Amino acid sequence: MTLTSRQLTLATLDRQLLLERRRLDVAEAVRQVCAVQAQAPASPYLALWNRVEAFEPEHLDAAFADRRIVKATLMRVTLHAVHADDYAPYHAAMFRSLRASRLYDRRFTSTAFAEDEADALLPWLAGFLARPRTGADVEAEVTERFGEHAHRLWWALKTYAPIQHTPVGGPWSYRLPNTYLASNVDPQTETQDAAAGVRHLLLAHLRAFGPASAQDFARFTLLGRPVITQALSELGDRVVRVPGPSGAVLFDLPGATVPAEDTPAPPRLLPMWDSTLLAHVLPGRVMPQDHRPLVVRRNGDILPTLLVDGQVAGVWRTTDGGLELTAFRKLDKTAWRGLTEEAQKLAALLADRDPAPYSRYNHWWDKGIPGVERRTVKG
Repeated sequence: MTLTSRQLTLATLDRQLLLERRRLDVAEAVRQVCAVQAQAPASPYLALWNRVEAFEPEHLDAAFADRRIVKATLMRVTLHAVHADDYAPYHAAMFRSLRASRLYDRRFTSTAFAEDEADALLPWLAGFLARPRTGADVEAEVTERFGEHAHRLWWALKTYAPIQHTPVGGPWSYRLPNTYLASNVDPQTETQDAAAGVRHLLLAHLRAFGPASAQDFARFTLLGRPVITQALSELGDRVVRVPGPSGAVLFDLPGATVPAEDTPAPPRLLPMWDSTLLAHVLPGRVMPQDHRPLVVRRNGDILPTLLVDGQVAGVWRTTDGGLELTAFRKLDKTAWRGLTEEAQKLAALLADRDPAPYSRYNHWWDKGIPGVERRTVKG
C-alpha cells in the first residue's frame, strides 16, 4: 500500500513522541528519538517537555551530570544531545564528515598546519582533556605549543575530535564558556568503525523519523550518497522498501507501523531547531512550504514553532507578559484552546528555570514576522 503524505507526517510525529507524551526515562526518550538538537542550551529540555509525560527538568540535569546523555558536535556539524551508548557509533559515522568540514575549510588551510599535524594532536588532546577544561584553557595550551594560528587549529580539533561538552550548571546545565572533556573513543579506530557507525545511525534515523528516503538521511546527517548507498546495501533485510507519495522510494524498519490517516495530532510548542523540522528533505513533513521562509531564517536559525494538527502553523517567543503566539493562518477556537493550554504549561516551566531562553533571537521578530493573529498567554 502506498503511503500518503498525511501518513508520513503522522509516522514522524508518532516516532518523535509528538502524538502522545509517553512516560519514559529521559535517556531512553533521547535514544528513541535518535538525537535532540542542542545548539541552544534550553532546547533539549523543551524538546523532551514536548515528548515525555510528567517531564521534570531535574531528570535531564541528572542525566547530563551522570553522562547518560552527552552533548557533542555530530550530525550536520551541529550540537546534539544523544544517549551515551549512541555517541561512539554516531561519532564514528560522522568522523570523516566532521574532519573534512574543518580541515578542508580555508580557515584551516590558510594556516601553516598540515592535516596530518592536526590528526597527530588527537591523542594529546584526549590526554589534556582527561579532566574538564574550557575552550580558553585548550587554546592557551595550543598557542603555547604552536603559536600563530593556534586558535584555528583548536577550532578544527574541537569539531572533529571525540570530545564532549561538560555540564557546568545553570538553568539548562550548559553555559558559556564551553567546557570540554575527552570521550573514551579512540580516534585511531574510528575509521575502521565508520561503516558500522553509519549503519547504526541509519537504523536510528528510521526508528525515529521513518519511513524515510536516502535523501532524508543525507539531509539529517550531511553524509554523502556513496556512504549511504553502501549502508543500505550492507543492512540487507534489516530495512525494507516502502512506496511513498508520487512513487517516492522510502525505507523503514521491518514491522514498523504507521498511524491511520485519521489519527489526530495534538498541538505542540516546539523549541528552536527541533529535529522534527530537520530530518527530511524540503518541503518536509510538518513544514508547509510557504511557511518555511518565516521559520527558517537566512543564517540557519530555526525559530520555535507552533504545531497544529501536525503542521507548523506559527511561531512563539517569550515576552514580559508570558508567551507570544503568532499564527501564520486563521486558527479555529479548538486549535487556540489547545495551544493556550500548552503555552500556559510551558510558561510555568520556564518561569522556574529561565523565563526567556531564546531572548537573543528576538531580533527576528523586531525585523517583522507576518502573522494572521497574535496572542499572549500568561503562565
